[in-house]
Amino acid sequence: MTGQLNRVDVTVLPVGFSPLTKPFPSEVSGSWSPTLSPDGRHCAYVSDRGGRPQVWVQPVGSDLAFLVDTGEAPVAAVQWSTGGGWLACSVAPGGAPRHEVWLVRPDGSQLHQVAGFGADTADNMRWLPGRSLLALTENLTTALLVDPVSGDRTVVGTGELISLLDVAEGRALLRVGPRGSRHIAVRDLATGVDSYVTAGEQAVFGPDGTTIYARSETGEFPVLIRVVDGAVEVVATSENAEAESFTITSDGRRAAVLWNVRGGESEVSLIDLLGEEITWQRLAPLPGAVVSGPAWSHDGSALAFTAEGPGQPHGVWVSGADGIVPVSAEPAAPDAVRPTLETFPAHDGLTLTGWLFRPAGPGPHPAVLWFHGGPEAQERPGHGPLFQSLVARGIAVFAPNVRGSSGFGRNFVNADNLALRHDAIEDVRTCAAYLVDAGIASRLGIMGRSYGGYLTLAALVTFPDLFEAGIDVCGMSNFATFYEHTEPWIAAAAVSKYGDPVADRDLLADLSPITRIDRLRTPLMVVHGENDSNVPLIEAEQVVAALAARGVPHKFLLFPDEGHELLHRSSRADYLRETVDWLTTYLS
Repeated sequence: MTGQLNRVDVTVLPVGFSPLTKPFPSEVSGSWSPTLSPDGRHCAYVSDRGGRPQVWVQPVGSDLAFLVDTGEAPVAAVQWSTGGGWLACSVAPGGAPRHEVWLVRPDGSQLHQVAGFGADTADNMRWLPGRSLLALTENLTTALLVDPVSGDRTVVGTGELISLLDVAEGRALLRVGPRGSRHIAVRDLATGVDSYVTAGEQAVFGPDGTTIYARSETGEFPVLIRVVDGAVEVVATSENAEAESFTITSDGRRAAVLWNVRGGESEVSLIDLLGEEITWQRLAPLPGAVVSGPAWSHDGSALAFTAEGPGQPHGVWVSGADGIVPVSAEPAAPDAVRPTLETFPAHDGLTLTGWLFRPAGPGPHPAVLWFHGGPEAQERPGHGPLFQSLVARGIAVFAPNVRGSSGFGRNFVNADNLALRHDAIEDVRTCAAYLVDAGIASRLGIMGRSYGGYLTLAALVTFPDLFEAGIDVCGMSNFATFYEHTEPWIAAAAVSKYGDPVADRDLLADLSPITRIDRLRTPLMVVHGENDSNVPLIEAEQVVAALAARGVPHKFLLFPDEGHELLHRSSRADYLRETVDWLTTYLS
């Protein structure tokens, strides 16, 4: 395989506790997954400042942070128990999609694994309020409660494509179903009988154990609802914005609702739930354009969240009695280019949008189209060192949200399901035409990651003369081999979006770029993690083999210690350098 690059091993900080001393370089992700001690005075979070994602603990209002040793595996998320005695850590061994859950004391002692053993994967961990029990799900089939001291694992439910959300009063809240077709159900643990609550993916019990708060997706835009004895009350709604997520204080008095507005920016509302009338307060000013991961302290005194923006890595912030204060955050680079939101019609009249990063000076410029993963993810004006690096070299970046993206309502996110995916591929040509017709772009490149990598390959074989260069980052090339080699729980959940590998075999073959790979003649760089079991390595290998056999200019960038994400900072630095070099070579 030509053009292979092995990543240099990272240099990690000493294990145990170490003070924070290093600044953020451009390829850093920053800090994320904030979780507060019960009294809101300390914050635990994940940061890659040491070279890979690790757990750090920091007093709110102090600059001194301490590293908690959880081993060599990168950490994806951390949660502080409501009693304060434990940190639950979701780790990704080998960088793969498979996750394990480990528990550790906040002082770094008593580290031990509780879920995700062997080939199993564990996700959706949640500490039950007021109880030293951790709820989680393995393989989207088994709902568990874990006692952190005894290690006892209690199965509270089984089923296909389920995920445990909460447990109270002999009932479990479950998320049920495949991607794009999920609903919330209450399961009576004595009888095993499920009762439908609403379409959606997020829900919790109120402190009484019977009231349910849920993000309902029954309408065009998701809203926050409260369900009491079967009666549904809409708590928070908007005519043109999505309720992206929410979090409720343990006493049920307040909610924080995260809104997706203006094509991907964020707003946060604090809502009083127990007054005679529901009242709102907007949390402002937010320290970044895009917010994620809001989480209350157990006593409800403080709200932690992550914020980012153009040239501003993910940072952890806490809103409390002293206002909004940074815990682990850096300001935006003063010379960062801020994107504009572009709006234009698709071939069938559907409204499309995208974020445009434009170099200084008059156009047209060489430009690259970037497509996000998912497909039901969203391109937002967050931290993007690649975009900033390209713009600094005179290359415009356009990151559109084609049909199938989230953030624009239920009809839009489902507008690429099954055979409608042909329309999503046509959206690529529409985006390219928009850039050229508007005088923004001259020479065009295309790239994307995961589903965006698939869309890149699909566009290159469908419109072989449209682009001067391409980069496929862990994209699917052949739906047949994807379904055969991906994790079983990923395959089962994907059927509703892509199609059934048996019933829809002909459609999936027609949509697979490998079917028309002989039409691909654009210089292409292929990037993949060797441990990727979401989009397995065979998806890259068959593309590289086909290009090599036909003499198409190409390069294969392989990361042996990574999975579906590049979690090590040195890997991202290598990827950033190679990507910028590839695009400047063919576009400048």
